[in-house]
Amino acid sequence: MGKPVNIALLTVSDTRTAADDSSGDILAQRITAAGHHLAARTIVRDDADLLVEHFRGWIADPDIDCIISTGGTGLTGRDVTPEALERVKSKDIPGFGELFRWLSFKT
Repeated sequence: MGKPVNIALLTVSDTRTAADDSSGDILAQRITAAGHHLAARTIVRDDADLLVEHFRGWIADPDIDCIISTGGTGLTGRDVTPEALERVKSKDIPGFGELFRWLSFKT
C-alpha cells in the first residue's frame, strides 16, 4: 500500500444519525481497512450553506488530505450536494465522474 491518506467523511442526510448511518459506517470501515486515517466524520442535513461550510472548513484543514461524501445526490429538491460542491470546487476534471459511475456500475 502507498502512503496513508487523512480522509474526512461527510454523510449528507435529513434522516440519518450516528446510530443508523450505514453508508457512512461502510465507508469508514473501508477507509481504515485500506490503511488510511479517518481524520473526521460528521453528518450534515441537506442544506447547501451548511455543506459548503463543512467542505470549506475541511478543505482549509492541513490535516485533511481528502474528503469523501455520501448522500444528498438524489433528484429531489432536498438533495443539494452537487450544488454545494459547485460552490467549493476549484477545477473540473473531465471524465472523472463518468469513470466513478462506470466503476460503480461494474460492481
